[in-house]
Amino acid sequence: MDGLFKGLHFDQEIIVLCVRWYLRYKLSFRDLAEMMAERGLSLAHTTIMRWIQCYVPEFEKRWNRFARPAGRSWRVDETYVKIRGRWTYLYRAVDKEGNTVDFLLRAKRDVAAAKAFFRRALQRQGQLPHKITLDGYQASHRGAAEALSEHPEGNQCKIRSSKYANNLIEQDHRSIKLRLGPMLGLKHFRRAATTIAGIELMHRIRKGQFKLDKLRVKHKTAPEIWNAVLVRDRGRLPGP
Repeated sequence: MDGLFKGLHFDQEIIVLCVRWYLRYKLSFRDLAEMMAERGLSLAHTTIMRWIQCYVPEFEKRWNRFARPAGRSWRVDETYVKIRGRWTYLYRAVDKEGNTVDFLLRAKRDVAAAKAFFRRALQRQGQLPHKITLDGYQASHRGAAEALSEHPEGNQCKIRSSKYANNLIEQDHRSIKLRLGPMLGLKHFRRAATTIAGIELMHRIRKGQFKLDKLRVKHKTAPEIWNAVLVRDRGRLPGP
């Protein structure tokens, strides 16, 4: 896989498995270390911690090559994440079908944070939404308006408030918060952002937001699908 796992003591299958399971299930680093010990593999829990920080950005990048574009009616909301005893803000958006549009962890909840989130979402999606639904917090409305104003057709997007239409994004928060809840060790903002990116990636995979037809992985196991996706060359499937 282009040297992605070159020179490491453990096989790529073990690394990918530990990263996947940690991000998907309510497991601690020590839980995973014990589970690997039952397979005859001795590794420290801090090793798995380093794998998360090292590989999540690259995994996200390679999966995003196959991402389906989200719809153009966005529901946007913020939820709270505690890092080193302080509350931070996780901006998130889904379309009307519940597909994840984007997310961004910020230390503050203000106009600058909202604008940064919408800039990132617009860039990643590559198309302007027709409608953005927000709560009544005016800083978010202003941030959205300023980000849209940087695009020639931004004034065609409708920004509205709706208490009930945003139930969809509030429900979607639950999957992320359920995984973050048991993580009592979020002590560094940058590491927390990386971990959240991995959780969001697993959430998108579970929702089927990636088009993998060209990889011919239908009815394949999760490890086989991951091996196919992580190969840098799209036209080449991994060897045995």
